[in-house]
Amino acid sequence: MNVRRFLACALTMLCASTASAQGRDSGPPRSAPPAPRWPDGTINLGAVPGASGLWDGAEPLATIPKNYEMVAGRPRPGLVDLKDVPIQPWAQALVDARHARFLADEPYTRCKPSPAARSFGTAYGVELLNIPGTHRIYLFQTGGAHSYRVIYMDGRTHPVKPVPSAFGHSIGWWDGDTLVIDTIGFDESAWLERWGLPHTDRLHTIERVTRVDFNTMKYELTIDDPGAYTASWTSGYTKQWNSSQETFEYVCQENNYGPQMMVGIEGGETRTSTIVP
Repeated sequence: MNVRRFLACALTMLCASTASAQGRDSGPPRSAPPAPRWPDGTINLGAVPGASGLWDGAEPLATIPKNYEMVAGRPRPGLVDLKDVPIQPWAQALVDARHARFLADEPYTRCKPSPAARSFGTAYGVELLNIPGTHRIYLFQTGGAHSYRVIYMDGRTHPVKPVPSAFGHSIGWWDGDTLVIDTIGFDESAWLERWGLPHTDRLHTIERVTRVDFNTMKYELTIDDPGAYTASWTSGYTKQWNSSQETFEYVCQENNYGPQMMVGIEGGETRTSTIVP
């Protein structure tokens, strides 16, 4: 066999091998592993022992026509449209005003803790810790106020007169593999979610948290607030597990890295300032 014939034969074998490998790789995508469980059978909402990770991602609860944030030339979409949300006129006007100011007034940018959908959607990921026997579930937030929520799982009821707070008073229970969180006692110091939906101190929320598989979490929120809405309504979003991320020390507004979020826009241009309130 001369050199030319040898090279042609080798090239043919290489192409066949590559095609075979590509055929193997082009099959259906591998499904994610199932959601991990603790020895008592309950779903582990966080990292498995010896590993780390956080939950990333959040979307608007509603598609807001005047959303300052556009995706492919359209308002960033939510699970429902704002026109289908039973929002009161004053609350609708407030949402529009907040987006006209590029969400410059959000208490989150002033290091205030945030409730409900905003707490689950905190920047840089959140960590859920539910260890059997503690009768507590903790939601640790990396960004913003770098704070945490407590969900009581010991069968207690809400206090008759809870002390109002940004997080409110949360009790929880398992509905099959879904964590149900019932919260009352909110104050009005923070927004309901990042995209400006308001609430009042009459807010009552039901959150349903389901770890669908190892990498996916479904977050569902039912809002009952007769101060801002004429009826209860439900929305939510999906979060993804990030095994390469860990919570870290976060100093809110250190060195004013995000001043445009504190002062908004003026004349169509983002304003910045060396002094931020």
